[in-house]
Amino acid sequence: MPKFKDIVGQQHIKMQVKSAIEEGRVGHAYIISGERFCGKEFLARTLAQTLVCEKGGTEPCGECHACILAEHHNHPDIVTVTHEDHPNSIGVDEVRDQIVDDVIIRPYSAPYKIYLVPEAEKMTPQAQNALLKTLEEPPAYVVIMLLTTATSVFLPTVRSRCEELAMKPVSDGELRRFLMEVKGMPDYHTDMCVAYAQGNVGKALQLNNSDEFETIRKAAMALVKKQHEMPLSEKISLVQSMAKYKMDPEEFLDVVLVWYRDVLLYKATGEIERLVNASDLAVIRKVADRCSYEGIEEVLEAIEKAKARLRANVNFEMTMELLLMTMQEKG
Repeated sequence: MPKFKDIVGQQHIKMQVKSAIEEGRVGHAYIISGERFCGKEFLARTLAQTLVCEKGGTEPCGECHACILAEHHNHPDIVTVTHEDHPNSIGVDEVRDQIVDDVIIRPYSAPYKIYLVPEAEKMTPQAQNALLKTLEEPPAYVVIMLLTTATSVFLPTVRSRCEELAMKPVSDGELRRFLMEVKGMPDYHTDMCVAYAQGNVGKALQLNNSDEFETIRKAAMALVKKQHEMPLSEKISLVQSMAKYKMDPEEFLDVVLVWYRDVLLYKATGEIERLVNASDLAVIRKVADRCSYEGIEEVLEAIEKAKARLRANVNFEMTMELLLMTMQEKG
C-alpha cells in the first residue's frame, strides 16, 4: 500500500503536502513534474488515497474500505484520465468528457473528488483551454493533478492556477540505501544501478529488473568507442537493434550520456574515483584529450535534444542522424 514514508527522497514535497492536509488547505490543482519513472504517479496516488482515507490522517491507513478501493484503482472518487484512442495527445473530448463535464457530480463517498492526468504534457492547447474554467472556478471538493515531464508545455494561464510539486533527483546515498536495505540488492549491482539511474528511483528499479541492460550498455560503449571507425548507417542500425530489448532508445542514449559526462568530469578534474566507466579510463583519457570542453558540452546537449525529440515522436532516423553527426564532429 502506498505511503508517503515509502517515497525515496522528495522531503520538500512530503512536508508541503502533509502540512497542507494537516492544515486543511489542500490545493485544487497540482502540477507534479519530473522525469520519466521518477515516481510521479506513486506520489499522486499516495496523495489521492490519503485524501479519501476514512481515518483522515496525513498518511493513508491502508485498512479502511476507501484505502482498499484506492489501492486497487477502484475508488469511484479517484478518476484517472485516459486517452487510448489518441495515445500521442490528450484532446478536448477527453478533457471535457472525463473532467469538465464530470466535476459537477459530487463525490460518492469521500470528501474530495480527485482527477489524475498522467502524461499531462500531451494535452493540446485546446484541451488546456477547455480545462481552464474548471481550474479557475473548481468546486470545493475537486483536486486535479497534472503529471508531467515538461511544465513548459502548459499555457501560462494553466500553470498560474496550479501548485507545482517538482520532483528532484534522489542523492546517490539515499538511492543506494534504498536499493540495498529495502530492495535487498547486492552492493556490486547497486553501484551500477545508482550510476546509471542518475537519481531516478524508478529507473534504478527498472535497471535492476532488466536482464538485458548489460547487452545494451556494451552496445552503447561500442558506439562511443568506435564511432570514428563506423559508417553512419551502421551506427543507426546499432541503435535500432536495441528495439528488440525491453529498454527503449532513450535508455540507450542515457548510457551514452553517462559516458560523455565521465569524459567531461575527467577533463575538468582528472579524478577517476567518480567515473562510472572507470574501467575504460584509457579511452576516456584519449577522448578527453581530443575534445574541447565546448565540444563535449555540445554532445551532451545533442543527446538531451535527441531524447526530447524521441519523446515528441520526431522521426527516429532523422533524430539519430543529427545526434550521431554531432558526436562524430565534436566527440
